[in-house]
Amino acid sequence: MARFYVKSKKHTMAAMFILLGLLMPTLEIIGAQSIGVCYGRNGDKLPTETEVINLYNTNGIGRMRVYDPIPETLNALRGTNIEIILDVPNPNLESLASDAATATDWIQRNIIAYSPDVRFRYIAVGNEVDPNTDKSQYVRFVLPAMQNIYNAIVASGLQDQIRVSTATYTGLLGNSSPPSEGSFLENVRQFVDPIIGFLAQNNLPLLVNVYPYFSYIGDTVNIPLPYALFTATDVVRDHDLEFRNLFDAILDAHYSALERAGGPNLQIVVSESGWPSEGGTAANLDNAGTYYRNLIDRVRGGTGTPKRPGNAIETYLFAMFDENLKEGDETERHFGLFYPNQQPKYQISFN
Repeated sequence: MARFYVKSKKHTMAAMFILLGLLMPTLEIIGAQSIGVCYGRNGDKLPTETEVINLYNTNGIGRMRVYDPIPETLNALRGTNIEIILDVPNPNLESLASDAATATDWIQRNIIAYSPDVRFRYIAVGNEVDPNTDKSQYVRFVLPAMQNIYNAIVASGLQDQIRVSTATYTGLLGNSSPPSEGSFLENVRQFVDPIIGFLAQNNLPLLVNVYPYFSYIGDTVNIPLPYALFTATDVVRDHDLEFRNLFDAILDAHYSALERAGGPNLQIVVSESGWPSEGGTAANLDNAGTYYRNLIDRVRGGTGTPKRPGNAIETYLFAMFDENLKEGDETERHFGLFYPNQQPKYQISFN
């Protein structure tokens, strides 16, 4: 399998928080929110597409992120109730940005050809494009590709069913602590502000990959491990807001950044979040299992974040399987919830 996707997670949010020592009771979790899981394919000896879909259904996983429009995957999804995020891979951005007809053809081949048998929820036009990384060559193509894909969706009459966005990440933040002071790096504003304006104009959400693990290992002095794993008993105060975990803090830092960039009403979908089971600092089965279980409980409650209370946090766990063929740090190969033989790595309930 050709490698279409590499997560760039070298971002470290320095000095995210120093905990203030006030004990607070745990919030009661009520309600329900569907959990998604990303379907990564950068591994060998992985199950067939049909077996993967059966594994989703068996475990009650109702949403999936797919990183490239592979016909075998989309055909296996026909007739299921699984809702998906379908990515436009970064290498495709230039052609889609340059020619509206190419975007229309992309929608015809990868959406219309499978709809309504496949339940498309979002199209993620690009993933973690950043002017400061090796993905910077894609920066000027993201917005025009989004516009062309959106126009093709509108022309197909699917704009009320399928929402167009892009997936960004914490590396674009220049300030994240406290969350109320969250802001984008000045040198990415020219890139990100027009995207935010486009999303706001069309009432579309922003997809954000949120990884407390990488924030934690970037500043283990000031970020306690329990705060990253949802097990802290102390809270962090930010004016009148109280934070009990790093996930909420990162998410609300993005909301503050959106407000400063002209998108005060944008909603965020957490398009990736996970914890590695080996390969680096604090990467082990116990920590990863704790993170995934607590994250599911956190977002399934539907209580929102301190800054956006009451808003469900739609979240996609990364990822279904370990991906031993992935490049980068060793941790990148150990985010799977299941082994390639389809046995669960952790005891997790998705519903």
